[in-house]
Amino acid sequence: MTQTSFATHEVLNQSPPFEDVDLFALDRRLVDAVAANGGASAAKELSEFGKHWGSAAMAARGRVANENTPKLRTFDSRGNRRDEVEFHPAYHELMAHSAHAGVHNSTWTAQGKPAGGAAEVVRAAKFYIAAQVETGHLCPITMTRASVAALAAKPGLLAKTMPVIATRAYDPSFAPWWTKRGMTLGMGMTEKQGGTDVRSNMTRAEPDGDAYRITGHKWFMSAPMCDAFLVLAQADEGLTCFFMPRFKPDGSVNAIQFQRLKDKLGNRSNASSEVEFNGAYAECVGDEGKGIRTIIQMVQLTRQDCAIASAGLMRSGLAHALHHARHRSVFQKHLADQPLMQAVLSDMALHVEASIALVMRLCRSFDRAPDDANEAAFMRLLTPAIKYWVCKSAPGFLYEAMECLGGNGYVEEGILARHYRESPVNAIWEGSGNVMCLDVLRALSREADAAGAVAGAARGGGCAQQGVATSGGIVRSDPACGGPPQHVRRRRPRQRGYKEPAATGAAMISTEASLPGLTRQSIPSEESCEE
Repeated sequence: MTQTSFATHEVLNQSPPFEDVDLFALDRRLVDAVAANGGASAAKELSEFGKHWGSAAMAARGRVANENTPKLRTFDSRGNRRDEVEFHPAYHELMAHSAHAGVHNSTWTAQGKPAGGAAEVVRAAKFYIAAQVETGHLCPITMTRASVAALAAKPGLLAKTMPVIATRAYDPSFAPWWTKRGMTLGMGMTEKQGGTDVRSNMTRAEPDGDAYRITGHKWFMSAPMCDAFLVLAQADEGLTCFFMPRFKPDGSVNAIQFQRLKDKLGNRSNASSEVEFNGAYAECVGDEGKGIRTIIQMVQLTRQDCAIASAGLMRSGLAHALHHARHRSVFQKHLADQPLMQAVLSDMALHVEASIALVMRLCRSFDRAPDDANEAAFMRLLTPAIKYWVCKSAPGFLYEAMECLGGNGYVEEGILARHYRESPVNAIWEGSGNVMCLDVLRALSREADAAGAVAGAARGGGCAQQGVATSGGIVRSDPACGGPPQHVRRRRPRQRGYKEPAATGAAMISTEASLPGLTRQSIPSEESCEE
């Protein structure tokens, strides 16, 4: 460790930065989960990705992008509407690195069809690794990937946009999407008066030849510099999904007027806007009146990514806590050798291992759903349940990770404070906890066979058993801990530390049989869900 001499003291007993590491190879549970779910052949590719994203340079980009938040430029110096958001170069660099690796499109073919194989699993591993470094830029990455599922409802539009979506280039220029090397897409659903209740939306769509003119507002529209957005508006036949580009077909700027950027707790590298549409040009996607059915195809994928990102944040918290405990000495022992700290770290390790096993098994169901009805049922039922459980547990988990570092974990120079502020967003966006519970109930009521398929998968070891526990405890073999594997006693649940969220009964159908340490809870009644 580098030592610095001051006039009064030398800097000793501090852990070195956790950087210039392979975030894939160091994560044995991730390696195992990828292999167990069909992605073993991608190990070399993922290791290269892990080394790149584990570098000091990428860590610095993540820090700088969050310290220099986006700026809205509503007007130019002469009073003309501009409606552009400026980002720090570090943000654009993060976007370019993710796009180059195909994190925004690798689950699709060039024609917009599912790529098949283990594409979802391999891409999820990259998303999970990138989330450990910087999560905000992944918002437009995930929306771009997910938008393809909704655009499939209008094959002609998908055929036009897919050649630009399918490139591995990032083009931040403010220009019509059809002139660019690559494009990103966003989403605008919620309004002031309704939030999650999108059926109460008041934004109107009026036919204008083959297109529509949309007038209204959106209360949250993230990544406002995307090249196009999927938005919901009321047409003659009811709530409808629309494709709204930043530029109209004649090349002029569309009437998308940003009011302000949200001042958010976390997710600060990414801009989230309030916006008004003043007769904005848009094309209908899917049938009029079927907007929710159309856009839910996109939302299913963004919910999947919420769970992946939260698992990644928790893995990063664990890795930093283990790294610190290995290097920091207290009371003549390394923290990693202190019994109480071992108990805390072993509980945290078990939780992360369960989370990554669960989300990778979910990703396998996305890979197989087009050809397997049971996997499709697993995907539909477990996506909201897994999002609920994994995302809900992340804030408390990251608090525990910060506590492992003491005061060093609480300061903004380190990454854990940023992770902690970032962690609530995945549980809140794309459907909060009550909404996820209602979606599980809705899936069960509409597909009676879904629960049986999930239970069958659990009984058959479908959640990718990874040996995360033994009868007496867990084996701590994470290289971030250093040294040979150590058998660590597992402390009693909830003896101290973070509180796990109550899990829905539907989720436990899957997890109880295959993830040791989890307890079954009853599913919430519909009366207990507010939205």
